[in-house]
Amino acid sequence: MNDRIKFALGAILVIAGLGAYYYLSERALIIRVLALLAGLAAGAAVSWATGPGQDFRGFAIESWAEAKRVVWPTATETRNTTLVVFALVVIMGVFLFVVDFAIVKVVSVLMGRAE
Repeated sequence: MNDRIKFALGAILVIAGLGAYYYLSERALIIRVLALLAGLAAGAAVSWATGPGQDFRGFAIESWAEAKRVVWPTATETRNTTLVVFALVVIMGVFLFVVDFAIVKVVSVLMGRAE
């Protein structure tokens, strides 16, 4: 129940930030944006203190650690893979053009419209 109250308070703070953005419509844009960001930050801070917020924190830390273990391809591997993909696209384009052209000719002959 305590987490629900914190989430509700976080949502109220986010809505208050959004309301402040529109309430301050006569002010400079930077003030309006800062008010919106303050509401979002306050809502996130309150939600961060909940059990699910802490679970999300653990998930984010684990995800960051997993992303660090990813082995990225070298520039040469990326370039070679890109060239292979482009070559296959060209080959498939030519193949589909030939098949389409053949089907059009066959259908023309079958319909008696051969030229």
